[in-house]
Amino acid sequence: MISHRSRHCAVELDARPARIGQIRRIVSAQLRYWQLDPLIDQAALGVTELLSNVHRHAQPDKLCTVEMRLLRGRLTVSVHDHDPRLPVVRTAGPLETCGRGLAMVAAVSESWGARPHEHAGTAGKVVWFTLQAATAALLPPHPTAVRIRPAPVRSAGPVPGVGVGVGLGVEVAAAAAGALPVAVPVL
Repeated sequence: MISHRSRHCAVELDARPARIGQIRRIVSAQLRYWQLDPLIDQAALGVTELLSNVHRHAQPDKLCTVEMRLLRGRLTVSVHDHDPRLPVVRTAGPLETCGRGLAMVAAVSESWGARPHEHAGTAGKVVWFTLQAATAALLPPHPTAVRIRPAPVRSAGPVPGVGVGVGLGVEVAAAAAGALPVAVPVL
């Protein structure tokens, strides 16, 4: 379902790997349609991580709904599933191949969270993240000149040790271990 007036899009799916790729393409296309190209990479990464968590952890089934809502200059992407267990942020070891998804979501988003959610008498949860859309729409989608600089870091609140960088109106990623070099458009 897509509602143009309120800038709302929702897609129901079974969180299998092939479907996760399709949803990533739907999210990208919808953001292009809304002329929010600068948010595509962050939103695609975030929705991929949240859907991967549904695929890996959700019980009793993998059915979920991805919802995007643009309101007052802020894009909220949420994933609703039927598992009432809230996600837990953990610290992955340097050689582990899993366990960094929520930290990455926290790093690329303005904010994120999870809350219990009941739908049609069935317990579940909603995991969401937000991206600032107002300033993103002002930047070119594919900058021609970039410079690399470390991202300034500030506390992200719910995830200890993970920061979100802010620079030139662009949300930039900072790793849990510290700031990463970030490409920033030269204006």
